[in-house]
Amino acid sequence: MSKQKEEKTNVMRVLDQKKIPYAPHAYPVGDAAPDGVSVAQMLDQNPAAVFKTLVAKGASGGYYVFDIPVEATLDLKKAAKAVGEKSVAMLPAKELLPLTGYVHGGCSPVGMKKRFPTVFHRSCLEHETICVSAGKVGFQVEVRPADLIALVDASTADVTAED
Repeated sequence: MSKQKEEKTNVMRVLDQKKIPYAPHAYPVGDAAPDGVSVAQMLDQNPAAVFKTLVAKGASGGYYVFDIPVEATLDLKKAAKAVGEKSVAMLPAKELLPLTGYVHGGCSPVGMKKRFPTVFHRSCLEHETICVSAGKVGFQVEVRPADLIALVDASTADVTAED
């Protein structure tokens, strides 16, 4: 009997290469990528510890990555301030794959085609581990926030809209 090999994403390979411990998680996917809150529920995770990766373009033309809890909304003014831009705007979905190598719903802060300035919402530090996309719809990795921040050379800031 052959043992079924667990699918590895590029994100998992990067974490393995850098010897960063992580726990892989998989969830079922239908025709469209589920929203982050649904992913958290499917994985039996606290939505405050499941982070979505958003990409924005600054007024200067630079690109920025923001990782925020799945229930939260990115505050564009706070995000711009966090990266020293006059303003930032969300990257149109059609530009995501060519820029990052990832599709909408499977975008990870780890392993993008190029490294962009990255900001995690400061609440990530309140959790022992957080989940982020493993770079493919249907897969997440659970990692210590400090390891992720160090790996992608990120900063932390309050970049979400108030409730």
